[in-house]
Amino acid sequence: MPSQRFAPPSEVPGLAARRIAADIVDGVLHKHRTLDDQLDGSGAHPGLKTLADRDRALMRRLVATVLRRLGTLGHVLSRLLDKGIPSDAPRAQSALLIGAAQILWMDVPDHAAVDLSVRLVQSDRRAARYAGLVNAVLRRCAREGAALVEEVAAQSLDLPPWLLARWSAHYGEATAREMALALGHEPSLDLTVKSDAAQWANRLHGETLPTGTVRMLLHGSVTMLPGFAEGQWWVQDAAAALPARLFGDVKGKSIADLCAAPGGKTAQLAHAGAQVTAIDRSPARVMRLRENLARLSLQAETVVADAVEWAGPAEGFDGILIDAPCTSTGTIRRHPDVAWLRQEADVTAMTVLQQRLLRKSVSLLKPGGTLVYCTCSLEPEEGDQAVATLLASEPALRRVPIEAAEVAGLDEIITGDGDLRTLPSHLPNADPKLGGLDGFFATRLVKS
Repeated sequence: MPSQRFAPPSEVPGLAARRIAADIVDGVLHKHRTLDDQLDGSGAHPGLKTLADRDRALMRRLVATVLRRLGTLGHVLSRLLDKGIPSDAPRAQSALLIGAAQILWMDVPDHAAVDLSVRLVQSDRRAARYAGLVNAVLRRCAREGAALVEEVAAQSLDLPPWLLARWSAHYGEATAREMALALGHEPSLDLTVKSDAAQWANRLHGETLPTGTVRMLLHGSVTMLPGFAEGQWWVQDAAAALPARLFGDVKGKSIADLCAAPGGKTAQLAHAGAQVTAIDRSPARVMRLRENLARLSLQAETVVADAVEWAGPAEGFDGILIDAPCTSTGTIRRHPDVAWLRQEADVTAMTVLQQRLLRKSVSLLKPGGTLVYCTCSLEPEEGDQAVATLLASEPALRRVPIEAAEVAGLDEIITGDGDLRTLPSHLPNADPKLGGLDGFFATRLVKS
């Protein structure tokens, strides 16, 4: 039997997950790369292929916790460091953030969080000289960190100041702080089921929301859950499942989904019996949409095109759904990188595209047809203000207010104008992980 005397030691368990987490955090904070780009598709981190499911889940939690608590982490570390976080060694910064996040909010023994963060910096040439600093700071964090967190708990540090100021101005300071608090919790997994939500909630150890969505806490891979391979449900936030329902009975009607990928709303409409044409400009995203529809055994015509430039059929459509590209500030609870990648100037840039899509949709709509416009943004310019601009320029359109009965009696998510507006703080639960909604806006307009 060959000697194992010189065999290389196996890597410390959990170090690979933390190394990849550090790379991805660095990608967001210093290279302005989205989490989606780094976790999926052709740009995904190459190390993900070697991670076991358990380590992959740990890596995702590490990244999400750091980004979800970034402002508070910055405060804690600034109090524990005499000269601030080292700026010349990104790995030292990432190791401190990841270590502190584990100590303060994750079920990881303090000694393991400290040891693995030290190993992270020791393995990086530029950061290795900071190993002693990382060790000392994280040990202090284990002793003093909880008190430092508590002293700023009411300050909503985990939102960029410009975003908190906007929400305070539009929704009121108290609501803005409730929203910020809701964003601090890891969200549940929401599923839209084809039928018998109660049965699936029982089978998946979840619960049924008033809107019919099945909500559960995910442990492991989505693809391993009962019903996935059989196409009995798809992942879709409870708020995102509401706009497609605003058409009412769509059986036999022609509906165009102008920004369709990844296909949750297309699936809803197809399952309800509509003849759906799903348009998206990204070939890769349309391919994923087709794969999702195939798994769900649902049919829709798919088109790779820029919806603004797309000619469409001469006869037009009975309905148009626009889930418009936006700043996505309503999705921060599931995509915490959005808070740190978006800038206030992005709001204006997005509203220009949204108006182009809205005007295009009017030309594609039959007389008497219904337009449902929605965004996963909490910014008024991308919601009610966008609708007001359109209605002022299109006299053929009128708003049809949404009734509480159409949204399971949830009066609080209907605005005074009769539009839909969900907030992260809506649908609270004793367990914060089972509460909340993505921030969505939706309106229903009819062409005379």
